[in-house]
Amino acid sequence: MALTLPPCPPSLKTIQHFLKLATEHDTRDPAISYWSRLTALQTGLTLDKSSKEALAVLLPLMDWLEKEKTDNQDNEAIAHEVVASAHVENYAMKLFLVADKQDRAANFGKNVVKCFYSAGILFDVMQTFGPLTPENAHYRKYAKMKAAYIHNCLKNGETPIAGPLADGDDEDNEGEEPNEEHQDDVHAMPVNPPSAPAPATAPAVAPAPATAMSNMNISNPGTSATLSYDKVARAQKLCKYAISALDYQDTKTAVENLTKALHLVQTGEELE
Repeated sequence: MALTLPPCPPSLKTIQHFLKLATEHDTRDPAISYWSRLTALQTGLTLDKSSKEALAVLLPLMDWLEKEKTDNQDNEAIAHEVVASAHVENYAMKLFLVADKQDRAANFGKNVVKCFYSAGILFDVMQTFGPLTPENAHYRKYAKMKAAYIHNCLKNGETPIAGPLADGDDEDNEGEEPNEEHQDDVHAMPVNPPSAPAPATAPAVAPAPATAMSNMNISNPGTSATLSYDKVARAQKLCKYAISALDYQDTKTAVENLTKALHLVQTGEELE
């Protein structure tokens, strides 16, 4: 359900990008719209919850969120935080990887800026579910830095540098945000996006003991268990750790994490 709000007062300026992203996704992805507006509300309440102008925005926003959650109890990406966290993370990564592919191919334009910028905002939204992992914190910083950098280059008539920038360039661009002219709707995203640049440090994942690995039964790959939301999220994390390890050519850690994920999906139990 769409929501019309009055303009944000200066005290709530920092929540405008969450509200804009939510409006863009009212019909495209209601879950993204819901969690973006929830982040806007939570942030707004810490900034100004007393002025008349702020309450004119926050109170209708609060009412909308309550009604939306009641009306979407069958939408797990709204009703259940574990599923929602995975949904927002996956969507943010899709945007990031679309932008990264175009950036590395030197196909610069407003849509690349928009994808990087929106991904950065969605990683901010993810903090609603708890602290970001080091990997996601890296992607958030990189996305925002790249959005600002490409935007500034295009504005100044310069040709951006494709791919990761040299050390120090992120500090030069950090904190700058693209103007509204570079925030058009994001185009359709490919189903199988490419790999993203590796984070500064690989996630710390303890390798499985050799005995546990050798005793594991994976002879029937069709076997599967009924998993709780928490275990689904854990299996997804293990797969992402494996992908990150491959960014470093660390096939041993990749195999270990994929094996753990397979065991969890098959048996419903984690390897120690």
